[in-house]
Amino acid sequence: MDLLQIAAVLGMLLILAILFGRYLAQAFSWEATKVDRIFGRFERIIYKASGIQVRAMTWKQYAGAVLLSNLVMFIIGYLIVRLQGFLPGNPSRIDGMEPLLAFNTVASFLTNTNLQHYSGESGLSYLSQMTVIIYLMFTTPATGIAVVMAFMRGITGQKQIGNFYVDLIRAHTRVLLPLAVVVTLLLVAQGVPQTMSPTVTATTLQGAEQQIARGPVASMESIKHLGTNGGGFFGVNSSHPFENPTPLTNVIEILCMFLIPASLPFTFSAMARNKKQGLMIFSAMFLMFLTFLTIVYVAESNGNPALAQAGLSQENGSMEGKEVRFGIAQSALFTAVTTAATTGTVNNMHDTLTPLGGMVPLAQMMLNCVFGGDGVGTMNILMYAIMAVFLAGLMVGRTPEYLGRKIESKEMKLIAIAILIHPLIILAPSAIALASELGTSSISNAGFHGISQVVYEFTSSAANNGSGFEGLSDNTPFWNISTGLVMLFGRYFSIVLMLAVAGSLMMKKPVPETIGTFRTDNTVFMSILLATVLIVGALTFFPVIALGPVAEWLSIR
Repeated sequence: MDLLQIAAVLGMLLILAILFGRYLAQAFSWEATKVDRIFGRFERIIYKASGIQVRAMTWKQYAGAVLLSNLVMFIIGYLIVRLQGFLPGNPSRIDGMEPLLAFNTVASFLTNTNLQHYSGESGLSYLSQMTVIIYLMFTTPATGIAVVMAFMRGITGQKQIGNFYVDLIRAHTRVLLPLAVVVTLLLVAQGVPQTMSPTVTATTLQGAEQQIARGPVASMESIKHLGTNGGGFFGVNSSHPFENPTPLTNVIEILCMFLIPASLPFTFSAMARNKKQGLMIFSAMFLMFLTFLTIVYVAESNGNPALAQAGLSQENGSMEGKEVRFGIAQSALFTAVTTAATTGTVNNMHDTLTPLGGMVPLAQMMLNCVFGGDGVGTMNILMYAIMAVFLAGLMVGRTPEYLGRKIESKEMKLIAIAILIHPLIILAPSAIALASELGTSSISNAGFHGISQVVYEFTSSAANNGSGFEGLSDNTPFWNISTGLVMLFGRYFSIVLMLAVAGSLMMKKPVPETIGTFRTDNTVFMSILLATVLIVGALTFFPVIALGPVAEWLSIR
């Protein structure tokens, strides 16, 4: 039954991804399409009101527009959460957020990470939830979608890289807003609250008073998952019955998280005018995902070895930290999806996973290309594809080519920097945290699990995921500053470098395909691509994985 549940969800995902991938290619085309007839008139009103000139940008102009718009959003968001105690839309009278926590929170949602060092229902007013959190939940995935479209235009040899503001608006009007409305209605129908009424005071059966928080939950849940945002209206996230009340809502949220990341390879197929290219990319990511899903499912189904040795029955698997209404199958699938798609929402507590089960979300975020978030994962896997082509070219003594463009030293230097930055901003701050009282004082579990807690926090921040091993006491000046900076570095260095690669490749003249051209749309290249991803990831992160989850697993057997 468990495997049937998982297979049914993944089967629905594949069908939706193929269809939606084709739609995205039309929605972001700079040539006239049927989609323009539906949305074009409304968008032209927005362009005129905003003063946007619909003309192509260079990659530098595109990157500059991304950074400038995000800086403005950061400033506005920071001011609102700091001043929320004096602003309207605060029926529960929540005070303004303190400065360092406000920096971390706004940086988190600005970078599509949504790491939460606060409890949602008690840390933010309704106004802050809607004008900062939900607003950024739309604009940041829209930014990621815009950037990946520009990147794919560049490496597939389109006439232009596009215009950031046009792509940003299209991501809202043609993708996120329509989908969010539909998903919100589905969630409300399943019992997720959507109200502006204040917290309810209820009397328990024992006669005690209980405060029941509520609010515009459904609208936040829809974009939270569609935008691979993560976070949650409530502190316990999608394990809360108001955020995720039924098995059906659990499936809806899984499909929402995976929809856009899984569709982008098929969008790439359409842009490259080669169905096999996108299918090869999708297959590589899907094989990695299935491997990790199998590991976490088997690990959680088998239970905790230490409890088994103590003679305690675990016939339903390791249910610690999991909701009975979801069970092992839907909990394991949600865990694998939320870190593959770098969403960060959780329906079970990752800190309570078995050591090998906890290794899966950690490893997927370290690789950061197992589908990834809205745009980021596809850019990362294509970056690895270019590296794989370069390595294969070195082995056979030919100038490497990808989609008819020569891969030369300039592109490889940019890609090498991008690949090195990711482990650097994970491992360096982790080492500092583990070597100082500032970091170790927040660890709730001594030994190997404590190492995993620290590394997970920085890995989640660098991968713009947002989930955490919640045993870590992370609302401190050290963690708010360090993870805030890691989130910003993990987001914007990658964007600028990948746009530079796209701009460089777009300027090159296409090279005709010959009998000696190395094919990049078959299973041979897929094997080379997977080997490149795993070797680079293993060489970089295996030591810290061995010190954390692997050592913990060996210690309890």
